[in-house]
Amino acid sequence: MKRLIAFGLFAYAVAPVAAGAVSRKDVSLIERAARMKPGQYVWDRAAKSAGEISIVIDLGDQRALLYRNGVEVAASTISSGSKGRETPTGAFTIVEKQVVHRSRTYDDASMPYMQRLTWKGVSMHAGHLPGHPASHGCIRLPAGFAKLLYGVTTLGTPVTITD
Repeated sequence: MKRLIAFGLFAYAVAPVAAGAVSRKDVSLIERAARMKPGQYVWDRAAKSAGEISIVIDLGDQRALLYRNGVEVAASTISSGSKGRETPTGAFTIVEKQVVHRSRTYDDASMPYMQRLTWKGVSMHAGHLPGHPASHGCIRLPAGFAKLLYGVTTLGTPVTITD
């Protein structure tokens, strides 16, 4: 929670864009992110649509934050790698994107809106969010957030994963 608040407060009103979105116009995006339940996200539809995108994944808080030009524009709950299959930390870039993807390693599992971060199988994609780390190392996102995120990223978009 402290890390989320440290990112700063965001004063613009955030409007929901899909089921699962969190909405309260009198609360900042960062504050809303700290209160989200599994499967929820917020997205500022009024934010500038041009500028550099970056993503920060916080494994401790099980949250993802999307920045445009250094300003928070969206946040989401996540589910990262479980014990023994931890999601790696560090600086990554998106190296591959596929709207429809199936895992070649894990029983042909569906990975919609897949955005690959490593060639060893770590990706961001839509998936089940139980409220705790539960994946094989990937970063699962709510389906609505995964689709929106896919639409604004490009190959090379920076992603920082912290614990």
